[in-house]
Amino acid sequence: MIGLISATAAGAAARDRLAAAWSTRARVYDGSVADAVRRAFAECDQVVCFLATGAVVRLVAPLLVDKGSDPGVVCVDEAGRFAVSLVGGHAGGANELAREVGELLGAEPVVTTATDAVGVPGLDTLGFPVEGDLAAVSRAMLDGEPVVLEAESPWPLPALPPNVGSPAESGAAVLRISDRDREPAAREVVLRPPSLVVGVGASRGAPVEEVLGLVEDALREAGLSVRSVAELATVDAKSEEPGIVGAAARLGVPVVTYSSGELAAVAVPNPSEAPLAAVGTPSVAEAAALVGGGELLVPKRKSVRADGEPAMATCAVVRRPARGRLAVVGLGPGARDLLTPRATAELRRAAVLVGLDQYVDQIRDLLRPGTLILESGLGAEEERARTAVAEARRGQAVALIGSGDAGVYAMASPALAEASDDIDVVGVPGVTAALAAGAILGAPLGHDHVSISLSDLHTPWEVIERRVRAAAEADIVVTFYNPRSRGRDWQLPEALAILAEHREPATPVGVVRNASRPDESSRVTSLGSLDPAIVDMMTVVTVGNTATREIAGRMVTPRGYRWQEEAK
Repeated sequence: MIGLISATAAGAAARDRLAAAWSTRARVYDGSVADAVRRAFAECDQVVCFLATGAVVRLVAPLLVDKGSDPGVVCVDEAGRFAVSLVGGHAGGANELAREVGELLGAEPVVTTATDAVGVPGLDTLGFPVEGDLAAVSRAMLDGEPVVLEAESPWPLPALPPNVGSPAESGAAVLRISDRDREPAAREVVLRPPSLVVGVGASRGAPVEEVLGLVEDALREAGLSVRSVAELATVDAKSEEPGIVGAAARLGVPVVTYSSGELAAVAVPNPSEAPLAAVGTPSVAEAAALVGGGELLVPKRKSVRADGEPAMATCAVVRRPARGRLAVVGLGPGARDLLTPRATAELRRAAVLVGLDQYVDQIRDLLRPGTLILESGLGAEEERARTAVAEARRGQAVALIGSGDAGVYAMASPALAEASDDIDVVGVPGVTAALAAGAILGAPLGHDHVSISLSDLHTPWEVIERRVRAAAEADIVVTFYNPRSRGRDWQLPEALAILAEHREPATPVGVVRNASRPDESSRVTSLGSLDPAIVDMMTVVTVGNTATREIAGRMVTPRGYRWQEEAK
């Protein structure tokens, strides 16, 4: 929850704008400002104050306890010109909150955290638990000093500065990625990757303390860090077993379950008749830990009860292999304000960027220093897809970019055709050319609509023609992508002729070129009047259905067919 506090009418107006935008995650605090700050600080994860910075400093200073638990605080001036990340830049999320406030209010985000200011990722923002001398290692990264990178497995990280990964030398700062339970040395930071899966089995009514104690003992004796546990895994029949659920809650990890059939198919070193009779699989703990693959570090072991009664819990520990990460990112139609915050976050999370050269140029300034950029020209889609997947398989964090939405005539399809289940794939949606053009034209997509590419480079014209004819006969609004180029100048007239067999010459047609870009142009014409010569590959052509009308220069397709009925 985000607490919102203001002291003046001007501040209240801006506060209310944020409250409306964050309706489900914001709370306005009224009354005495000092009291409001105290209550918000105690009740919220983050706080935005429309007050002078000095006043906020004096009010929150007595409330500060620890940067790991204090809420992030952002201070906005009365004129709404600046959003200052004041407290909890990383741990409290104030830096990102300041940017979000800036986008909503048109304010300039002010971030003074050293790593954020120069584009270097903060070590406490990488999504891994952190142990060790964070300040010393971060300072070495910023100062360009040698920082040794020791990774037991290639967990995907964002781009790091070039001095990280230097050869080992005496006294150098160390960034270690490890699930082993060891104290960090001086000038060393250890990131704890989510590499350990703990399989658990439990008899009905097994106490939380017995399950948790067994897991903690097994990890400690194996020299493994409890902070690298990613999940507790078990059989479906135990999904609500209080001892397992409670232990997972205490560890702060999810419970992942599998059917008895899935577990029975996993080869284990220590099968048993007891679980086979109880839940239908010869192994629960080992099989649940191993079902996703990996190295068995701790074979099945049983709990030991102080009262001498039979054990009620079993566990096994597996180190799962590191997985690379491929984010397929839609950049939208071109305008920076139509690039989603999620897309921006993925670009900054990536260590490797793969994309068409002209798209890379659009977002180059958003990348972190040190990002490996692999760009190529038109016609190399399959090559880019293969490259992105190969980099992810090396354990990298990769962003593969495409215009509009990456899943619509873009890079998601060839990338997913290359990818297998050995990497994590994340899709980041973007605003499509059809949607951007539709917003410019009015509301042409108000009812059923279809997008069809007229390029026969990947699809035979016979197939395209059949799809155009089906859309024409079904009276569906059609948006044509790739409508016309120097070498393909006959397909658009042919498609329009097919539509004309089923629609009147007066049917509205919208033509938008370079939607949302500085040289954007648009016009609304008609099916009978459209000159295909004005169309090129940067153009989207939207042809209305029999209900579409031009109203005050805008294309509008009604959500129903009331207009048609009234026209009769």
